Amino acid sequence: MTGPSEEPAWKQRAVERSIRTAKLRAEQRVQRFLDAAQAIITEKGSTDFTVQEVVDRSKQSLRSFYLQFDGKHELLLALFEDALGRSADQIRAAAAGKDDPMDQLHIAVELLFESSRPDPVAQRPLFTDFAPQLLLTHPAEVKVAHSSMLSLFTELMEKVAASGQLRSDFNARRAAAMTMQTVMFIAQSSGDADSTARPITADEVWTFCSHGFASK
Repeated sequence: MTGPSEEPAWKQRAVERSIRTAKLRAEQRVQRFLDAAQAIITEKGSTDFTVQEVVDRSKQSLRSFYLQFDGKHELLLALFEDALGRSADQIRAAAAGKDDPMDQLHIAVELLFESSRPDPVAQRPLFTDFAPQLLLTHPAEVKVAHSSMLSLFTELMEKVAASGQLRSDFNARRAAAMTMQTVMFIAQSSGDADSTARPITADEVWTFCSHGFASK
């Protein structure tokens, strides 16, 4: 007994083309919402905005917004994840300018620290306001959002291990995760009252972290 015949090739092509077109349109709608939200954040210097403001700025409908996002939280999460991905790319490019794996990791630690710390001039509310709140309320989502940055730090830490500069009792991925989390936590806490008299520097953070994982 033979099975049902396959659909004609022309029909398969038509369906595939339709799916590609629908996907492209959805991606464009999502990007317009993201761009609108980012523009509002830049103007206000905070994440204090409404969904309606984003809808109005994007010139799309409220219905379209809720087809793409569950609400403001998911929109902010998308922006945060996208920002972390772009930051990881920038750090990777900067680290590539060094030959020694430990120097590459040094650059990455310092740049991550500087990009994560509170800065009233730079105004990075996604990192300084939203990220700390997210860590407390949605730790699983934080883990997903940080995947690109963790991949970068793991890649760099594995190079350090391959060069014989990582402690023999350390796993590269675990060392990368602990280093990344430590750097970001210290950066996000560096605006506390106790640290304002003598702010923690990126070099101090590197010294603290590297003494923990570097081979003696």
